[in-house]
Amino acid sequence: MKLTTVTNVSVDGVMQGLGGADEDRRGGFERGGWALPLFDDEPEAFLGQVYQRADAFLFGRRTYEIFAGSWGVMPDPGDKPIAGPLNKRPKYVASTTLTEPRWAGTTVISGDVAAAVRKLKAEPAGELQVHGSGKLVRWLLDNRLVDEIILLTYPVVVGQGARLFPDTGPDTALDLVDSRALTNGITIQVYRPSGRPRYATDTADPNRGS
Repeated sequence: MKLTTVTNVSVDGVMQGLGGADEDRRGGFERGGWALPLFDDEPEAFLGQVYQRADAFLFGRRTYEIFAGSWGVMPDPGDKPIAGPLNKRPKYVASTTLTEPRWAGTTVISGDVAAAVRKLKAEPAGELQVHGSGKLVRWLLDNRLVDEIILLTYPVVVGQGARLFPDTGPDTALDLVDSRALTNGITIQVYRPSGRPRYATDTADPNRGS
């Protein structure tokens, strides 16, 4: 299976507490719910198409619990574009502390996460999607397990909160596969990791272009 990460971020890279004021207040975060006012029909339709093509989902524990407490308790998810796939298709959560998952169809990966993910990726077809789960996404990228990155960037600077990428960390070159802008200002980029970036080896000439 192809492993795809799907992340909603602000222009300054914040991904914490996008859905609601009390969704994630870790670290004294007080600006939750910054994405919801911009989540209109266009991004909802795009993400609905993304969710529908998933064959399975992989989560970190915190995102899993947020999703289980919202999408997982919908009374009649039916064929709804997001709730339907989330409730009907297999879910995997990487956690060493979760022992009794409350969401049907969940498998806890508590041992060798890399081996478990590689086994899933070895399936002959399909797509394994990771939504949110920033810590897990960074770990997957560090271990070269990500095949595709979908990034939805919202036209807002949040100014505080956990970011998708830390101030320091491994470097990764990305090939841009697709890019589009929605009418409300959200931009969507689809990337594929392509190894390490290339760096200039000579000193910049201050007179170049003058």
